[in-house]
Amino acid sequence: MTKEELLQRKSEMEEEQFNLRLQKASKELDNPLRLRLLKRDIARINTILREDELKIRPLAPGEEKVNSSEEKPE
Repeated sequence: MTKEELLQRKSEMEEEQFNLRLQKASKELDNPLRLRLLKRDIARINTILREDELKIRPLAPGEEKVNSSEEKPE
């Protein structure tokens, strides 16, 4: 994924995380595991972005880097 795609995905995940936290506070959260998985996926994206920033592992245009928990087969 490109840097822009990663930033967009991170923004979407943070919005979803916010909504899930609201559901948790109002005792309406159906799947508490989803909240934990989102937190980890956001951390993965932050790590990838930081690695790119420090030139540890630069992002190549169009390169797939993130394996979201949504995409994993169960």
